[in-house]
Amino acid sequence: MPYQVPEPKIFACTQSMELGQKIAKAYGADLGNVLFSHFSDGEFQPSFEESIRGTRIFIIGSTNPSSENLMEMLLMLDAAKRASARHITAVIPYYGWARQDRKDKPRVPIAAKLIAKMLETAGATRIITMDLHADQIQGFFEKPVDHLFASTLFLPYLRDLNLDNLTIASPDMGGSKRAYAYSRNLASDVVICYKQRAKANIISHMELIGDVTDKNVVLVDDMVDTAGTLTRAADLMMERGAKSVRAICTHGLLSGDAYEKIENSKLLELIVTDSIPIKKVSDKVKVISCAELFADVMHRVHHNTSIASKFLM
Repeated sequence: MPYQVPEPKIFACTQSMELGQKIAKAYGADLGNVLFSHFSDGEFQPSFEESIRGTRIFIIGSTNPSSENLMEMLLMLDAAKRASARHITAVIPYYGWARQDRKDKPRVPIAAKLIAKMLETAGATRIITMDLHADQIQGFFEKPVDHLFASTLFLPYLRDLNLDNLTIASPDMGGSKRAYAYSRNLASDVVICYKQRAKANIISHMELIGDVTDKNVVLVDDMVDTAGTLTRAADLMMERGAKSVRAICTHGLLSGDAYEKIENSKLLELIVTDSIPIKKVSDKVKVISCAELFADVMHRVHHNTSIASKFLM
C-alpha cells in the first residue's frame, strides 16, 4: 500500500497566537496544542501535546523584540526536530532584527545573518516570511525561503480607493525599489524622500524629490516603528501641496509614541497587516489580515504546487 502523506499540523508561538488561529482557520485545520511551562526566573519550556512524528508542521511566530519571541520560535523548532517531525517550516510573518543586515560601522553584528543560522540550527527546514527589510536576507539561509509580498494585499485595497492623481512615495532612498514596483502596478507617478539621521530613529533633515502638488499620495514602506519618518514625510508633502497622504506599511511595530505622532500628523490613514499584534486601537490605523495569504502559501508548499501567483512584486 503506498505511503499516504499526512496532513500538516499548525502551531503558533505565544505572541502570534491570534494570527495563528486565523491562519489555521483559513487553512481548514485546527491549531495544534502547545503547552508552555514557566519557571520562576523567567525560563520557559514549550511542549507539543500531540504526536508530530513523521508529519510536516508549520510553526507560526514573528521574531520581533523582545527576544522572548525569537527564543520561543527556536525552542519550538528544536522540540519539533527532537520529536521526529518530517518537515519543519518556520512561518515568520515579521522577521525581526532584519535592520541589522550589514555592517554599517565597525564592530557591530550582522544580526539578520546570525538569526538565520540560529533558525536553521534549531531545526527549520523551510522559512516562509513576508516583506523582509532587505531582499538579500534570503541569501543568509541555506534552506528554502518563500519571501511573500504584502502587495498581494495592499494593491487591491489601493485600487478600490479609486484615487485620482495617485502618486506612490517612498519615505527614504532605500525603499525606492518597492515604490517603483507599486507604481508600475498602479500606473502612477513616484516621488522619493531623502532623509538624514542624527542617530537611530532620529531624523535630522528631510527633502522631497518630485512634485506632489494636487496629488493623492500613498507612502509605501516595509515597517513603521516610531512613525517619525512617515509622519514627517506626510507633513512635508502636505506643505508641498498634496491633496491627501496615506501610508501602507507591512509591519506595524508602532513603538514609543508612534500612535501619538500618527494622531497628530496629517496622515489620513495608516494601513498595516496583522503580522504583529497591534498595541492600540486608533481611528487612523487600519489592519488588513495576512492570514489567508499565509494559509494559501502553506497549502501550496505542503502539496508541492507553485506559489508564483503570490508574487505581485
